Amino acid sequence: MDISPPAGACAAPTPRTQVRRIAERGCYDREVIDGIIDAAWHCHVGFTAAGSVHCIPTACWRELDHLYIHGSNGSRLLKALADGAQVCVCITHIDGLVLARSAFHHSMNYRSVVIYGQFERVAEDVKPLALQHFMQRVGRGREHEARAPDPNELAATTILRISTAEAAAKIRIGGPLDDEADLALPVWSGVLPMGTQHFDPIRAADCSVEPPAYVDRWAKEALTSGFE
Repeated sequence: MDISPPAGACAAPTPRTQVRRIAERGCYDREVIDGIIDAAWHCHVGFTAAGSVHCIPTACWRELDHLYIHGSNGSRLLKALADGAQVCVCITHIDGLVLARSAFHHSMNYRSVVIYGQFERVAEDVKPLALQHFMQRVGRGREHEARAPDPNELAATTILRISTAEAAAKIRIGGPLDDEADLALPVWSGVLPMGTQHFDPIRAADCSVEPPAYVDRWAKEALTSGFE
């Protein structure tokens, strides 16, 4: 059975975020959107530059109602976005393969978010704090352990952010939706669940420091694999 995403406090969709294809899978709930973003380590940014269309993957993190990315000042992506290009940012988690009795009704269970808008530069005096938040995303407490960027490193880094105000989620959970005429077919149907697995940390050959708690927890933590 296909189950609609959870309901909650929702922002009104815009013409760009309105889910039209299988609209019941659309979700505009703020907490759901934030949760999908927070489970992601990277996003894909679609934009146009110099007459060409590009879609670039990049690391990301969220602070309140903004999604942040960063990189070298020489990055074509960051240059185009800093100039005010309109973008579409996509995040997707695949939670399972849905196997129906007919090839036509095979599907996937997924959680996805699409954000529309423009990126803006993070001010120079705010960049150190933004990068601290990125370190917290890697491991809470690491922002106090790793050497902070020096002035040259900060000067060579661009940090951008985009509001998540114009965003929508689209979610599929549940089993296959077979046609009634196919239910008697002797074909296995169901879901092949999948998720992200954490493996044991690998210490650098030249490291003699004992692992902090967040490193010890890494292999024990299970990432969310979708709505129950």
